[in-house]
Amino acid sequence: MRRARRPARSRWPAVRLGDPAVGIWLAALGVTLLGWVIVDARGGAFMTQGNVTGILQNCVALGLIALGQTVVILTGSLDLSVAYLASLGTLVAAETMAGQDGNVVTAVIAVLALSAAVGLANGLIVTGLKVNAFIATLGVAFILRGWIEDNYSGPAGSVPVTFQRLGYDRIGPVPVSVFLLAAVALALWLILRRARLGHHMYATGGDAHAARLSGVRTGRTVVAAHVLCSLCVGVAALFLAARFGAGSPWAGTEARYDLESIAAVVLGGTVLAGGRGGVVGTLGGVAVLAVLDSVFNQLSVDPFFKNVLRGVVIIAAVALYARRRRSVRRSA
Repeated sequence: MRRARRPARSRWPAVRLGDPAVGIWLAALGVTLLGWVIVDARGGAFMTQGNVTGILQNCVALGLIALGQTVVILTGSLDLSVAYLASLGTLVAAETMAGQDGNVVTAVIAVLALSAAVGLANGLIVTGLKVNAFIATLGVAFILRGWIEDNYSGPAGSVPVTFQRLGYDRIGPVPVSVFLLAAVALALWLILRRARLGHHMYATGGDAHAARLSGVRTGRTVVAAHVLCSLCVGVAALFLAARFGAGSPWAGTEARYDLESIAAVVLGGTVLAGGRGGVVGTLGGVAVLAVLDSVFNQLSVDPFFKNVLRGVVIIAAVALYARRRRSVRRSA
């Protein structure tokens, strides 16, 4: 008898509607369509080239920081210093460039080196001193805040016009900076899904004790995650410096990138306890927040009510994910 042939496996992974990453992108599409209808019904114009470009530009800085936040949260850690590091990064970039094209490379290296040093400090405090990540990174945030407030009272430095093109140039309605976000997202996706370090991050966040018994050096993994997170913040700082044309002491704190990045990660389905999630869902969470901001701004929604609605959306999403996980466990 001939053996029945097994169906050929597709090279592409099957799309699961129950996957939080798929769900958040469907939610982003739904929010976009609903916002389009509501804004146009109120006499506005939502799907214009200018508005689409604005939404995409608003995704870049938050997206870069949220991608870094995803990496540390996957290991079961957290980083609350990202907002002040982004502010300090813009200042270092603008002052080092000093309006000269010849200083751009030096400025980029300086910002990334500073970011890596802060990430290394965060990781060593968490793993070496055994300080809770919330407290450790909050303490580092206060240190950065003290340095900024003691040395700056307003914008400083100057970014050359050629570097500012990173913040303003576009191809059609798509800003050039979106390709920078896509490149960083792809690099992190490859690390998390294809590299040993990424597997160790998931293992550390899922069960640190079991990971150690399996030979994973969890301490080094957490430190590496914090360094990667801070490097993403450094890239975001360079983009913000290009947007502003100068360094801004309030670039990160006014946009509340610390809490906003965590909100985007949680919306994307990454579990705060670690071990589950990824960059695809985080980008979907960033898209939802950017679209909501655009809709609220066009409808002139009161800032207090806007924050209430954003909070309700985040709580509802997390509650939905938790309910799905409970139903999956029961069925198993």
